[in-house]
Amino acid sequence: MAARVTATSIVDAISNDLRTRILEGELTSDLALTETEMAASYDVARPTAKAAIEKLVSEGLLVRGAHKSARVAELGPDSVRDIYRARAYLESEVLRRLAVTRTVPEGAVQANRDIAAVAGGSALDVVEPDMRFHTSLIDAVGNERLSKMYRSLVSEVRLCMVRVQSLNLLDTALIQAEHQRILELIAEGDGPGAAQLLDEHLSRARERLAAAIGGEAGPEAHHPSSLHPSSLHSS
Repeated sequence: MAARVTATSIVDAISNDLRTRILEGELTSDLALTETEMAASYDVARPTAKAAIEKLVSEGLLVRGAHKSARVAELGPDSVRDIYRARAYLESEVLRRLAVTRTVPEGAVQANRDIAAVAGGSALDVVEPDMRFHTSLIDAVGNERLSKMYRSLVSEVRLCMVRVQSLNLLDTALIQAEHQRILELIAEGDGPGAAQLLDEHLSRARERLAAAIGGEAGPEAHHPSSLHPSSLHSS
């Protein structure tokens, strides 16, 4: 049993490091990640390196064909739209359900405070609490399978969010202000209003990122926020 636990922790440690290197842009689709090279790089057995690579393949961060080395998945406009729409379907329904009971998870409240604290930091600094805000809302429903379903998207979602931040496509103050208003709408019991603002929030990022990586922006990219200007602080 101890050996299995140790082996699992090594796989997780390697996959966590590779994930960070992918999100930070150190590893790109130009580089083939072979099991042999990864095993040598991390000083582990080849099966351990293979397991770490397969973990990231399952998350959508790496892709590999039959008898081919893994490479970082390339984000295209269609992929970006698929990822954002998939999460919007899940998150919109969650907001409606939380509004019925006016449940505002403390984890989401704290995550939004943390976004303000890291404003001006690196892309990953902002993305970490931003991702935590959204997962806190999902988890607040208390449905284990829903949380698992959402987490199957998290790595790809985080990759998109890092690109949005690194390309300066959204103002951090606007992100925080819209998050805050979503929480207020939940507390007011206004599920449709919260879902509508979430759709605006996500579709703006979706279309700006799609355009930044070679696609044509949809009209949502240029829609101003429906928030009152006074709530946007410095944005």
